Amino acid sequence: MKLIIFDCDGVLVNSEALLVDLEMAFLKEHGISFSVDSYIERFMGIPVEDWISAATALLEDHKGEALPDNFFEPLEQTITRKLKSDLRPIEGAIKTIGSLDIPKCVASSSSIGSLKSKLSDTGLYDAFSPHIFSTQLVKNGKPAPDVFLHAANALDVDPTDCIVIEDSNNGVVAGKRAGMKVIGFTGGGHCPPGHAQSLLSSGADLVAQDFSDIARILQ
Repeated sequence: MKLIIFDCDGVLVNSEALLVDLEMAFLKEHGISFSVDSYIERFMGIPVEDWISAATALLEDHKGEALPDNFFEPLEQTITRKLKSDLRPIEGAIKTIGSLDIPKCVASSSSIGSLKSKLSDTGLYDAFSPHIFSTQLVKNGKPAPDVFLHAANALDVDPTDCIVIEDSNNGVVAGKRAGMKVIGFTGGGHCPPGHAQSLLSSGADLVAQDFSDIARILQ
């Protein structure tokens, strides 16, 4: 093992717990309902642009008309406020990452600006900089393997020598498509019962329930 690749949302910071609740509530307000399990399996881990495209298709089909250009602005404003007030590092992340003597990086579906802001606001930026990679740097977002392969190439590491740590089914699939080992992570507050089995079913090699588990597995 020569490189550990961390997802950001739901692995390093608690943003997924905030986003899942807000996105589901917004869709429900407009007539589209999901169970937490089905929503997480379908949408979690994909780039924002892909989420908006998928949500637009669902809502236009439900409403029978095109959405106005500014339809998602209220949700975007709510998310910005919530992240600013409530974003926190996942418990144990700072301590565990600080103890690692293995090269590490972040590869995330977040935009470059959002990713750097989240890491800075939670005290994690310096632990990874400059090895912080956004899906905006590649052609395809997760579940495509592009961002993980980009990260491995940037650090000159063969994909087979990389371990990915991911909380989403889409991220697990992306890691396996990249030819990497994948640790599924269920330590975020957004993970429903049975999520560990869902990650294993998507191809995760092992599952960690918190950062103590991650440290033990990596050792």
